[in-house]
Amino acid sequence: MRPRRATAPVFVGPVQVGGGAPVSVQTMTKTDTRDVAATVRQIKEVEEVGCEIVRCAVPDMEAASALGEIKRHIKIPLIADIHFHYQLALEALRQGVDGLRLNPGNIRDQGQVEKVVCLAKERRVPIRIGVNFGSLPPVGAIGRAGGFSRLKDGVNRLAKGAAEGTGSVVDHMVATALWEIGILEALDFHMIKVSLKAFDVETTVEAYRKLAAMVPYPFHLGITEAGTVKSGTVRSAVGLGILLYDGIGDTIRVSLSGDPREEVLAGYEILKSLNLRQKGTILVACPSCGRADVDIVKLANQVDELLKKVDKPVKVAVMGCEVNGPGEAKDADVGIAAGAGRAIIFRKGQKARVVEASEMLSALMEEVEKL
Repeated sequence: MRPRRATAPVFVGPVQVGGGAPVSVQTMTKTDTRDVAATVRQIKEVEEVGCEIVRCAVPDMEAASALGEIKRHIKIPLIADIHFHYQLALEALRQGVDGLRLNPGNIRDQGQVEKVVCLAKERRVPIRIGVNFGSLPPVGAIGRAGGFSRLKDGVNRLAKGAAEGTGSVVDHMVATALWEIGILEALDFHMIKVSLKAFDVETTVEAYRKLAAMVPYPFHLGITEAGTVKSGTVRSAVGLGILLYDGIGDTIRVSLSGDPREEVLAGYEILKSLNLRQKGTILVACPSCGRADVDIVKLANQVDELLKKVDKPVKVAVMGCEVNGPGEAKDADVGIAAGAGRAIIFRKGQKARVVEASEMLSALMEEVEKL
């Protein structure tokens, strides 16, 4: 895996993003933000599974006004997701949010953006420039403002290519991000995070790679509207995995049509698979085949459910035959190599005991608890 891209640190509340900090995991609430009780309840649920930053939609002023009350009841930093109306961002800041997400595709008035930036700067609140493929500004709508930073030439070049049909959608996404970064930098505001999301993995990866070489700011990674829990997790794992392997990415959100807890759990699994985070357990499980003498699928799912209650970085192997079972079980912190009528329990690479099939689940979890 390539070295992590060097970025400037940004603090979302107490959570550092970039600057060498661990890649943080976040999600977005699915509730009506105006319903404070429901929103707080959902945030507490994602806190329990390790969410480190949470974002709420702010569709109107009532939702913006509810953010302060929501924040008073939660432990993790709160980000306001703003589209179309800059006044909602100003109210969110007054309510004490820890971060803003602004969409340069639908808040394009430079004067309005400057008002938000000035208040964010006063309150030391970072801004994520959230570029989405589905809500890009019209070609030609950016790059016109003059004299606003070292990025002007790059913006105009990319925007000109898009307008003339010689540029790509990736160029348009990058130009959009650079345009708003330029506005913020001109106001001496550098508490910036950036995202460039699309449903298409290739487009997303190319956009992040291109911008990574141009700016020092940390990146929020995501594949937008990725899909259901099953298909969306796969798509997100592929896209985010490529970028993270390249050393790109400082915080992630797995966007799923499902419970936000699933987004958090999927995010940690992606990071664990690349050894970027070790929060919670790692389960190594045999896929089962005709050699298995036990119902390894059932056993693995039972163990997986029990391990959700364990928050320590423990590697557990559940294996079902003599081919890879003993080796994988020995390589784990705790392992079980199940056979006909009995199973071998391993702990830290050593055979701990042999138990009857009826006892193997409880015996395995006993060893986990000892750690």
